[in-house]
Amino acid sequence: MAQKTSFGNISPETAALFVCDMQERFKPAIKYFDDIAVVAKRLIEGANILAIPVIVTEQYPKGLGHTVEELDISKAIGVYPKTKFSMVVPEVEAQLTQNLTNVKSIILLGIEAHVCIQQTTLDLLARGYEVHVVADAVSSRSMMDRQFAYERLRQFGAIITTSESVLFQLLGDKDHPKFKQIQGLVKTSAPVSGLASNM
Repeated sequence: MAQKTSFGNISPETAALFVCDMQERFKPAIKYFDDIAVVAKRLIEGANILAIPVIVTEQYPKGLGHTVEELDISKAIGVYPKTKFSMVVPEVEAQLTQNLTNVKSIILLGIEAHVCIQQTTLDLLARGYEVHVVADAVSSRSMMDRQFAYERLRQFGAIITTSESVLFQLLGDKDHPKFKQIQGLVKTSAPVSGLASNM
């Protein structure tokens, strides 16, 4: 079981990126899918730059298709099919307990906020991980479900954050050797995907 880091701290050496069910068949149904895909792409690229392990799941890919082609998951350490809503399936748990024993913080993105993201968060928190849910890279079919999911996730103990905040927190310092590469990912602000109207 992982041990918690200092609350809110996150570093490349102790983090993993989880990409949940960003699949073709969900595109038409999920609010702001294209926007969250743009943000997901940045985070995956950032994880690759910073050597952060990436784990991907696909919900029933035989019927729902695979991860959208705009997301390059070729460097992921695992892409796992599932029928369970939570990403914490046996193959993912094996990665965490056998190969990623240094991981304390999970950066979580994908769909849907109130189902797979919520259940993944609960499972990870129960195992002692700190979970950073990236609000601008997570959505649902309904904005109501999305917004209430963020409230519930906060209550559970997850950290609700944004992609830019996560990327700069992972850097920690302008003198980080990868600063310029990460800065290049965020030169254009992330799409607001309907979130700003609720502030």
